Amino acid sequence: MPYIFLDETGQFTKYKDEKYFIVGSFTVGDPRRTHKRFRSWCKSRFPRKLRNLQEIKFSNNAIDNKLRLKTLRFIAKLDVRIRYVYLLKENIPEEYYKKGKLKSGHLYTSIIGELLEEYLPTADISFNASCDQRHLKGIKRSEFKEILKVRMHPQLSKKSIIEIKMIDSKKDGNIQIVDWISGALARYLEKRELGEECHKILQNNILENGARELFKDHWINKNLNHK
Repeated sequence: MPYIFLDETGQFTKYKDEKYFIVGSFTVGDPRRTHKRFRSWCKSRFPRKLRNLQEIKFSNNAIDNKLRLKTLRFIAKLDVRIRYVYLLKENIPEEYYKKGKLKSGHLYTSIIGELLEEYLPTADISFNASCDQRHLKGIKRSEFKEILKVRMHPQLSKKSIIEIKMIDSKKDGNIQIVDWISGALARYLEKRELGEECHKILQNNILENGARELFKDHWINKNLNHK
């Protein structure tokens, strides 16, 4: 099976002007190729003051919109196949709160699980997924990986090897690519500047049924059940 790379954009509780939390992903057959090509693009196309940075994010204010869209077009030509999930932060279910505080580590783990399950079932004996390093409040990284492995296992062959990694984005061009994808999708969902242009560039790379909103009807159904 191709390698899967994931990254999120947005925060669960900060920045009131952000309504959504988005996790983007893509698959690719040769991750070394995409890593090298993206790093080469950054060093040759970005302003000199940025070229030696280990990581250049989609949101970097030193990048003008023309270059931002040009870089997205370059990414779209890398044969990346995109899936993503997103949620309105106001729709987060009560089960992810304890004494009024959000259990963000458990929520993040659940969201990643939802996205990875979009790639299943599969007959491939190798399942490789890598996401950006992130502090998981209330959960250890070893627990994060084990929870996801247990969740994936029933939909994979008994002989399957499941590998879940957390990677430093500064060292991996593929995680940087998915940062750009997630950032662009956030612009689209939040209806911000360049949003429509970003989505048009990426739409042919988004797999059929490759976008899903999580917890969409949770509070509507809960209120109906109460009635």
